[in-house]
Amino acid sequence: MEEKQQQEIDLTKVYDYAEYPDKQSGRCDNCNSADFKNSVKGGVFLRECRKCGMKKSI
Repeated sequence: MEEKQQQEIDLTKVYDYAEYPDKQSGRCDNCNSADFKNSVKGGVFLRECRKCGMKKSI
């Protein structure tokens, strides 16, 4: 099964972790990096990949 490019990742969108859990735990779904920048705003924990900029609210 080729599911790798099943869905294009929009880097301008903030993905919800509940809907889109990590394909590989602790790794970016887009570039497979494990280097993240984290922030909390309004009670929402936001994780952003430092390499490609993909964002997920955890």
